[in-house]
Amino acid sequence: MKKALKVIALILALAMVVAFAACAGKTEPTTEPAGTDTADTTAEGTEDTTAENTAADLSNIKFGLICLHDENSTYDNNFIMAAKEAQAALGLSDDQVVIKTNVDESNACYEAACDLVELGCNVIMADSFGHESYMKQAAQEYPEVQFCHATGTSSKSAGIANFHNAFATIYEGRFLAGVVAGLKLNAMIEAGDITAEQAVIGYVGAFPYAEVKSGYTSFFLGARYICPSATMKVVYTNSWFDIDLEKTAAENLINDGCVLISQHADSEGAPKACEAANVPNVAYNIDTSSIAPNTALVSSRINWAPYYEMVIKAVAAGETFATDWIGTIATGSVELLDLSANCTEDAAAKVAEVKAKLEDGSLKVFDCSTFTVKGENLTEYTADVVDEGDFVPETNVILTDEATGITYFAESDEQFRSAPYFDILIDGITELG
Repeated sequence: MKKALKVIALILALAMVVAFAACAGKTEPTTEPAGTDTADTTAEGTEDTTAENTAADLSNIKFGLICLHDENSTYDNNFIMAAKEAQAALGLSDDQVVIKTNVDESNACYEAACDLVELGCNVIMADSFGHESYMKQAAQEYPEVQFCHATGTSSKSAGIANFHNAFATIYEGRFLAGVVAGLKLNAMIEAGDITAEQAVIGYVGAFPYAEVKSGYTSFFLGARYICPSATMKVVYTNSWFDIDLEKTAAENLINDGCVLISQHADSEGAPKACEAANVPNVAYNIDTSSIAPNTALVSSRINWAPYYEMVIKAVAAGETFATDWIGTIATGSVELLDLSANCTEDAAAKVAEVKAKLEDGSLKVFDCSTFTVKGENLTEYTADVVDEGDFVPETNVILTDEATGITYFAESDEQFRSAPYFDILIDGITELG
């Protein structure tokens, strides 16, 4: 289901949400098949073989997806496209994949899940943080069906055998996108377009949640890894999907002196504002090169297809799978989309270099020596995380890597939980509201 990857995908083979999707405003849920135009998304020469090898095993599988919004939301569309990609890769028919869109974070989610069970789905996924309690309710009622939930936090402590959480180390993808932004800022400084002190990034955030803070901090650290003078201003829209609010937020940031804009919000509002103002932009879950041809740089995303495929195969084989799953670059779950022509010439090579360091562990995104909080380096930090079996309300998530000696904030770590818990305001970033 992912967007077609071109130059950067071939170089990086990265993998990357999500976001704690949440949004007010109720819309009638709609149900639709995954579609019939997915064959072309499978690599040439692999589709027929995959179908032959898995058709018999997967003949009784039916996968259901519950989305907060529809394909007009970049966040939800990312999940929808992944479903289509997984369908093609596994050779599933259209009636084996059912997608429900515009399902509120309310009892409507429980009702949608129950309806999918009635339709014969034996694997059901929901994409929004606020869907979690309703998915757990359905899981308890239908123990023979596997219920999966993106961005949730309670699967380890819930004690429900058929309920699962999942997320990915998207902070690594955002860090790499920040590297691209930092190179652009340096180029602007070298060209005399801005001074080093004017390398101010604007960030359009949805809500002041840990996932958003983790995302903008990792992006900022990636930019500062390349451009040490960079600073950042963050504005919250308090909505996951609002084109006008996101556009206005970006415009206000630009008027406030920000020379490059990124976002954790689900519409094209901010990129379009950047194009109108000729300000470089870094997006999330969407390739903005068609709507912002003069300003788009790159985008990061979580690719959910590997998770869908893993879960579907496990259910078909009668096997168990992770209660709380974490996708990584190695699993194909964190990706950068195409580097645009607006990037610096050395961007691809630099991203590949940094990506290799992330993979071998010699670079940690949240290396505590690279940032301060109120002038001090973090040596200990407690976070509300979940350990196997029990809820642990006070856990130190600052760890030291034995191989490298790097002390770092262990974000989305298998020792704790998949969903982000980095909620710290570090020096160099200002939240404007």
